Amino acid sequence: MEFNYQVKNQSGQIASGVIDAPTSDAAVGILHGKGYVVLSLTPISKNILSKDINLVLDRPKTKDIVVFTRQLSTLVEADMPLAEGLRTLARQVDKPGLKKVVGDVAASVESGSSLSGALAAHPKLFTSFYVKLVQAGEVSGKLESSLLYLADYMERSQSINSKIRGALAYPAFVVSALVIVGFIMAVYVLPQLLSVFKDSGITDLPFTTRVLMAVTSFVNAYLYYILAAVAVVGFLVFRYVRTPRGKALIDDLAVNAPGVGKVVRNLYLARLAESLSTLIKSGIAILEGLKITADLVGNENYRTIMLQAEENVRAGGTISEVLEKHKEMPPLFTSMVAIGERTGKLDYMLDHVSKFYKSESETAINSITQLIEPILVLILGFAVAILVSSILLPIYSLVGAS
Repeated sequence: MEFNYQVKNQSGQIASGVIDAPTSDAAVGILHGKGYVVLSLTPISKNILSKDINLVLDRPKTKDIVVFTRQLSTLVEADMPLAEGLRTLARQVDKPGLKKVVGDVAASVESGSSLSGALAAHPKLFTSFYVKLVQAGEVSGKLESSLLYLADYMERSQSINSKIRGALAYPAFVVSALVIVGFIMAVYVLPQLLSVFKDSGITDLPFTTRVLMAVTSFVNAYLYYILAAVAVVGFLVFRYVRTPRGKALIDDLAVNAPGVGKVVRNLYLARLAESLSTLIKSGIAILEGLKITADLVGNENYRTIMLQAEENVRAGGTISEVLEKHKEMPPLFTSMVAIGERTGKLDYMLDHVSKFYKSESETAINSITQLIEPILVLILGFAVAILVSSILLPIYSLVGAS
């Protein structure tokens, strides 16, 4: 956020300018730190047209945050003052969006804020999990270790997400291309070709040809209605999945989907176990750790389970008592948590659970990737066979009749 300021320097001269800071208090702190007496400070109002388009189009990605975290860890380990290290990183960052955020964080630290407090002002880039681990590192005096772990954690998460996207991108592209090509043919190509069969007077057309003619006639007769219906349904679905109930339904379908459902469930379980284990190891209270994990897991159903576990622990119960009531939690996960609670080694047990489910999910992802290609070949072959038989068989009948 930018402010117009007017100050008096140590020589008694009046000066004015613009300062960039996350809050007015941070701006005042920066100016006081330079020995100025603040006379006035006014925020600069901005509308949507005044926004820097680079900040919108060039948003920071996970890998940018990973690089920033690793570099900051190195500077902290080298005993460089935190504010100076942040300013150094801000100068060398390429993306305008991240450069501005790092500059804001540096300004907040210079005005006396803690690093975790400064990062918390940017929740879109730094999650509560990230902020809490930084806070734990500040309290324990092991900030560089916390930052290094965060970078490793985000890299592992990004690697798994990349594998999933890579496995799904190819079939999604093929199916989308098949639908688009089929729609274009139904509107522009098939009507002219199939009209030849209608005019020829052939009565014993193959079943696939009759179906293809019916579909083509329907699409062309109600084309605009179909497009309007698709747009409306798409908009309604988009709105619905953004509601808590819709998100819970989508998350439930993803976990129970044939084939990939088990992979998705294992990924959520691994994320849940690793996040809670890390928070406990960092000294975060179990109640707060459960709440942060609920927000971090990324699945509405598992989020509800974690919040119920928090309420149960707050009332004097245990986490395992809640987990065993939900079918989404496998018996192995629940048993390991129960053992960890009884032995006082919950973080140790969760760490092993996380490694197990992560290994299971990665193995399943590799297997699915190997199965996708032959399945797609079968789908494309079946579609081409129907199209060819629907067109070529009537042509052979016409040639034979002539």
